[in-house]
Amino acid sequence: MRIGITCYPTYGGSGIVATELGMELAARGHEVHFITYANPIRLDPGTPRVFYHEVEVSNYPLFQYPPYDLALASRMAEIAEWQNLDLLHVHYAIPHSASAYMARAMLHGKRRLPYVTTLHGTDITLVGIDRSYFPITKFSIEQSDGVTSISEYLRRETVEVFGVANEIRVMYNFVNCDLYRMAKEPHEGPPRLLHISNFRPVKRITDCVRVLALARRQVECELWMAGDGPDRGEAERLAFELGVHEQVKFLGKQNHIERLIPQTDVLLLPSRLESFGLAALEAMACGVVPVATRVGGVPELITHGLDGFLEDVGDVEAQARRVVELLTGGELKTRMRWAARDTAEARFCTSKIIPQYEKYYQEVLGR
Repeated sequence: MRIGITCYPTYGGSGIVATELGMELAARGHEVHFITYANPIRLDPGTPRVFYHEVEVSNYPLFQYPPYDLALASRMAEIAEWQNLDLLHVHYAIPHSASAYMARAMLHGKRRLPYVTTLHGTDITLVGIDRSYFPITKFSIEQSDGVTSISEYLRRETVEVFGVANEIRVMYNFVNCDLYRMAKEPHEGPPRLLHISNFRPVKRITDCVRVLALARRQVECELWMAGDGPDRGEAERLAFELGVHEQVKFLGKQNHIERLIPQTDVLLLPSRLESFGLAALEAMACGVVPVATRVGGVPELITHGLDGFLEDVGDVEAQARRVVELLTGGELKTRMRWAARDTAEARFCTSKIIPQYEKYYQEVLGR
């Protein structure tokens, strides 16, 4: 198949999943065309059968805000016609689904161009329910030829909030189990906690600093913070106030997270809401045990006490106790890290999920 993919090409989970999906589809022989305003961050240059088409937006003085959604729709229609695409797959409903709808309408009478919308989380739970975007979000989802969500939780939320009548197929996030692997040898230095995110308020990254400070009362450890975003400054100040600034390392944005994760011991995911928890899955594939919050779709990934721990949002004392248990209980940590790897392999490897997407594309094309 020839597939056009549109996503936010930045460090959010939706863009990461879309990019990984495109590369996996290309590896299976499909032709993939990314259509967006920048090269996706995890897209390796020169990947066979993968192409990138930039969306350019004119900054005309009349426009207070450049109309990216219109430029995107025009570019989608162009690439679909020039490259003879079979379908479009858009990730994150706003504005990509609406742009795909316009592109499909522009080609009406020339050729058929179905589009699939994948819902990732805040496009439904935060942005989409805003009064300004609710009607167009609902409309563009209902007009989609296929709709998928990354968890059963998100599927339910979409039906309840938007009253969407379409079937929404749950397609879990995935991980390349050949690329994300357990470390062959223990790392040097003290035990390491890891957090990966875009440092937005919903991620509650200051909770990671508090967990570290509490855990260090009983066990030596340090915290690696991978990513960047608006809450970084607050976390840096808190680390200094709690006296752990020398044990917190802010690593910035990382392109090869698969090399970083195996150098750590525990992943912290203290989010107020997660529709799935991709960072936790990538950690599990590397045998790094997640300590996460019991929210959204996370319980569909992590089984409490088996391959990770789930605690309440904001309960940093309980999260710190789990960290101490893992870092001081050798047998517990060994058992859980292997269970985490087993979960990733058995349920979420690309070999399990990508064929589901291929089958769904064929189903949409056959309607």
